[in-house]
Amino acid sequence: MSWEVHIEWQGQTCLVGRLRAAERGPSVSFEYAPEWLTQDSAFAIDPTHLPLRPGPQHSPVLAGAILDCGPDRWGRILIERAVRRKVLAQKPYREIDYVLALDDSSRLGALRFRQNAASPFLAAGTGKLPPLIRLQALLRAADAVHSETDTAADLRFLLGAGSPLGGARPKAAVALPDGRLALAKFPKPDDIRDIAAGEILALGLAAASGIRVAEHRWVPVDKHGVAVITRFDRAGQVRIPYLSGASLLGLPQGEPGAYTLLADGIRQFGHDVAGDLKELWRRLIFSLLISNHDDHLRNHGFLMLEAGRWALSPAYDLNPVPEMDRVRMGKTPISEDHAEPSIAGALEVAARFGIKAGEAKTLLREVFAAVSQWRQMAGRLRIKAATLDAYASAFEHERMEEARRLLRM
Repeated sequence: MSWEVHIEWQGQTCLVGRLRAAERGPSVSFEYAPEWLTQDSAFAIDPTHLPLRPGPQHSPVLAGAILDCGPDRWGRILIERAVRRKVLAQKPYREIDYVLALDDSSRLGALRFRQNAASPFLAAGTGKLPPLIRLQALLRAADAVHSETDTAADLRFLLGAGSPLGGARPKAAVALPDGRLALAKFPKPDDIRDIAAGEILALGLAAASGIRVAEHRWVPVDKHGVAVITRFDRAGQVRIPYLSGASLLGLPQGEPGAYTLLADGIRQFGHDVAGDLKELWRRLIFSLLISNHDDHLRNHGFLMLEAGRWALSPAYDLNPVPEMDRVRMGKTPISEDHAEPSIAGALEVAARFGIKAGEAKTLLREVFAAVSQWRQMAGRLRIKAATLDAYASAFEHERMEEARRLLRM
C-alpha cells in the first residue's frame, strides 16, 4: 500500500513524497517526490531518518517525523476501542495504520496524507472541531472511555477531536472562540490530585523563569480542572512543521538520550543556535527544580521557521511530580556522564550549551527565584490550598536546597 505525503509550508500544501508499507509486517519505505527535490527551497522532513536525496529509503520502522504526527497512548486507546465498537473498520496492524487513523484537521505539525491526487486528506471526522464550550461533553466522553462504558457516539466524538500531542492522559482538540486550535487535557476519574492545576502552575512558573511557554489556561468543568493549551504548531490556520527532540536526534523508541545530546542536535540543525542552547539549559534547570520527572525527549519539540532549520518550540507538558509518584516516571539524563539529576551536574555541563560559568549562575538564580515563589504564583492562579499541599514535595526538595547552597558559593 502507498500514500502521498504532503507538507504545508509557508501557506502552501506541497507533495513532498510517497510512503509505502508492506501489507503485513513493519517494513516501510519513503521516497521524496522529484518535483519536491527540484525546488530550490526543498528540505528534509526528517533530517536524521530521511535525508534529502532521490530514491526510496527503506526502514523496518516509521521515520520519527511521521511517528510524531501519529497518536500517543491515549489516541491508540481510542483507535483500538473504535475498532472494537465497529466505529472504525480497519484494524491497526502497523504503526502507519495508527498514524492514518487520526483526523487531518487536528494532526500535529504540517504533514498530511492521502491515497492519491484524487483523494481527500485522510480524516477520522468532519474536520470541524468542537468549541471550547463543549468541554463538559468531551470530559464525559473521555470518562466513559476510561470506565469502558463508552458508546460508538462517544468514540466518534473523541476521534473527530483527537490529537496526538502529549502523553497518555485523555485529551481532545478544541476550537477557541477566536478560531485558533487548542488542546484540552482532561482529568481521569482515578486521579489523586489536580493534574491540570499542576501543569498550569508549572507553565506559569516557567514563564516567570524566562522560558517561552505555550499559551495556557485552567478551565473549571464539572468540579474538575481542564488544562487548555493553545497549539503552537499553528499560526492562525497555517500549519507549522513539527519534530520532537527524539526525532531530531534519530533516537529509537525508548532511548532516553540526554540534554547535552539535544544541545548537539541544536548545533547541527538549529535556527537560533545560541538562543535555543541557552533556553534549553534554562529548561533543564527548571525541570530539576519543579521535579518534572515526565521529562523525555518527545516532550521537547521543534518548529521549522526557516527551510531546513529547526527552532525550539514553546515549552509544554511541564508536570511537577510529588515525591510519592516519581518512581513511575522517566527523566532525560543531563548528559552522557550525568544520569542522576543534580544542579551541580547541570552547572558542570553548561559549556556544552555555550554558557560560561558566571552566566550559568545568573540563569540559575533567575529560575530559582521564580520557582521559590510557587505558592504565590498558585495564589494568583486561584489554585486551592488542598491542591497545593499535594504538590509541596515537587517544589520543596533536595534539588532546591542544592541550588540555594550553590548560589551562596
